Amino acid sequence: MIPEFGPGGNLPPGIHWATWGELHERFGTIPWRRQLLVGLRLAVENLHQAGCLTAYVDGSFVSSKSEPGDFDACWEEAGVDLERLEPILLTFADGRAAQKAKYGGELFPSSAIAGFEEGVFLDFFQTDKDTGAGKAS
Repeated sequence: MIPEFGPGGNLPPGIHWATWGELHERFGTIPWRRQLLVGLRLAVENLHQAGCLTAYVDGSFVSSKSEPGDFDACWEEAGVDLERLEPILLTFADGRAAQKAKYGGELFPSSAIAGFEEGVFLDFFQTDKDTGAGKAS
C-alpha cells in the first residue's frame, strides 16, 4: 500500500511495496503522468523478461508534484541475465539521454554507485536531494 504524502510532498521514509495497479491508480492522475507510466512499464517489462523481480520508483514522479519532469527508478540485479537485458538499460552516456528518449525516465542498477558520496542508488533514492531528509522509494 502506498501511504499518504508527508508535509514536504514526499512519501514517508522507507520502501512501500505496491502492485502495478496501485502505482498506476495513485500516480497516473493526469495524461502526462500516464504517459510516463507507459515508458516505465516498457522498461519494467524488459527488466522482468531478463529476470529482474524488483524495481524501485523515485523522483518527483512519486511525490505530490503535479507534473513531474520524468521518473527515476532503480532495479535489483540479482537473477538478471544481462544478455537478455535491453542494452539501453545499461547505457548511461549523455545524461542517460537514450533512456529518457525511449522510456521518459532514468533507470539504474540498485547497487550502482550514485555519486562520489551518495552511496548506491537504492540508498540515494531514499534521501531528499534538497533537504537531506529521508523519503521513500
